Amino acid sequence: MSNNAVYWLWLQKALGEGARFKEILEDFKSIKEFYNANILEWKMSAALVPKQIHKLEEVGLEDVQNIIYTCEQNHWQIIDYDDTRYPDRLREIPNPPAVLFVDGDLPDIDHSVVISIVGTRRASEYAVKVTELLSRGIAECGAVVASGGALGVDSAAHRGAVMCGGKTISVLGCGFGTSYLMGNKNLRDSIKRNGALISEFPPFTGATKYTFPLRNRIISGLSLGLLVVEAGVKSGSLITASFAVQQNRDVYAVPCSILSPEFAGTNKLIEDGASVVTKPADLLYPYAERFNIDLSKVKSVDKLMRETADTGANFEDNQSARLSFENLEKGRNERERRETASLSLNGNNKIVYEALTESLQHIDVITEKCALPVSTVMGALTALEIADLAVSASGKRYKLS
Repeated sequence: MSNNAVYWLWLQKALGEGARFKEILEDFKSIKEFYNANILEWKMSAALVPKQIHKLEEVGLEDVQNIIYTCEQNHWQIIDYDDTRYPDRLREIPNPPAVLFVDGDLPDIDHSVVISIVGTRRASEYAVKVTELLSRGIAECGAVVASGGALGVDSAAHRGAVMCGGKTISVLGCGFGTSYLMGNKNLRDSIKRNGALISEFPPFTGATKYTFPLRNRIISGLSLGLLVVEAGVKSGSLITASFAVQQNRDVYAVPCSILSPEFAGTNKLIEDGASVVTKPADLLYPYAERFNIDLSKVKSVDKLMRETADTGANFEDNQSARLSFENLEKGRNERERRETASLSLNGNNKIVYEALTESLQHIDVITEKCALPVSTVMGALTALEIADLAVSASGKRYKLS
């Protein structure tokens, strides 16, 4: 935490996360000078509108002292824009975060190949395995894997890096100390041991539909390249890809089956110019010379699968069976059945249905995602089970049927 951290916290609290402040720094020499300026000087700056000036007047330094205290008590780091640890890559983007809250050890972003990997929460088994293998393949060669800590592709990306002891970063769409996605707590603990959890949001800030798009610009901003695995035409992953383009980052995509129209967004990225990725070397080749990566040591997908088979019983046989055309087709037909049946859903039943995934989730996780009373969620889950759209398991866990 730099000497100016309190001023950056003040600015963020007054103007909100994601606020553009680079123009402010052009009119004032430093954040401290900006804080000490009088209202007339603020009004003379073209970087501020009256509403922002009003908010700046309302917030004082005393309003952020509790944030500093909370972080100190929980050993959460505060890395502000003036901190020497603040990544230069984030400074490059149009609206960098004023403050980063960090839990763990932030890798040396500016001297590392950072590849961000994103995709759908409702990932197919194929997408999960591909993501794990690609993530592991690049992490073994020293790349840092960044993602958003969500279910599906994000979790697979983090797992792949953790499996080989590589570095990974999870950019959260909520503040530390919230109960969001508690089902992923063990994975988040592993991420902290192998890298860091970071957030732009102050402690105890809940996740909303507004926090995730803000989070996405940081995921792409930290990286040299962004890989998209299974994404719909309208999805958060494509929002992240659009940020990557704006930030002059490389965009990559894993080809998706043309039999899965719900993931057509991935193939659309390829049509629009994203580079195709089928092996870990595809993600490392553009940066090999700059970061002294020996491409001859980058493992093939086949070798990574064989190594996985050595640690998991009959992996290749099981994987081959699961990924056969018949089973892929069966999975596609099952998704189409669910989609057709779900068209008649409305109200709370629809909200709860959209929170379910193909993996089991505890009722607390589902309730948190839906922002509904647990009794309401339980009633909706019962209705979904009757409609054959959900199944339950022991321990109050549920998933799509």
